[in-house]
Amino acid sequence: MNEEEKDIHQQIKERILKEQKEFGLWNQIKEDFSVPKLNDPALDSSFELFFNYPGVWAIIAHRITNRLYNKGYKKIARALTGIVSLFSKTDVHPAATIGRRVFIDHAIGVVIGATTVIEEDVLIYQCVTLGGVSLDKGKRHPTVRSNAVIGSGAKVLGNIIIDKNSKVGANSVVVCDVPKNSTAVGVPAKVIKKEEKNCKLAHDDLPDINKEMFKYIIERIHILEEAVKEEDGIDVSDKDKKLEDDYTRFINAMNSIKK
Repeated sequence: MNEEEKDIHQQIKERILKEQKEFGLWNQIKEDFSVPKLNDPALDSSFELFFNYPGVWAIIAHRITNRLYNKGYKKIARALTGIVSLFSKTDVHPAATIGRRVFIDHAIGVVIGATTVIEEDVLIYQCVTLGGVSLDKGKRHPTVRSNAVIGSGAKVLGNIIIDKNSKVGANSVVVCDVPKNSTAVGVPAKVIKKEEKNCKLAHDDLPDINKEMFKYIIERIHILEEAVKEEDGIDVSDKDKKLEDDYTRFINAMNSIKK
């Protein structure tokens, strides 16, 4: 990582910490309690926050442990994190930098490493890992910028940037930067979609890679068949019609399942 990239990560971290200090711990906790109402339509009452939203408690606990850690009370911060992990089923390192209105939905199995930096309004689903791939003491975990969405089971590894308004598909493994307004899926993840619109809850709006590939193969085979028929004068119209009928029945059957 060059000096310019170091400056970007450090600037983001310093800005978040400065804003947190100005905003105040109590105000931040109150804001964290209000975040599920914006991100989870399943929330029916504030009562549920105390028993059904471990991600909220993981974030609130981190607000406290992060301040203790940064003030030098590292052992106390680590001990409190361990206790919170037993109840929230998450592992959020107290040294991680987390901005305002970050929501961890369902939360179970989420791991956030020590040098991770998360900006504002990020949505993270269960079983996500923001991990490192190095034993260096320096920056070795991801930076997730504002309004990004990390789908369930995704692994974002190394000192990379998930830029603003981007999405990482469920169970993807991301090992390189994702540009802003992009969608990355796969193992390893590839950027397959770029768009300006941003709807965080539409994390199912992902291109069907297999469908596109099969469509390409079918069209390619069709072109080759036409070339062979023209070259050799072969008449396969009867077999071709039967195959088309079989394919139509299959598509109709699949469409009926979707309904």
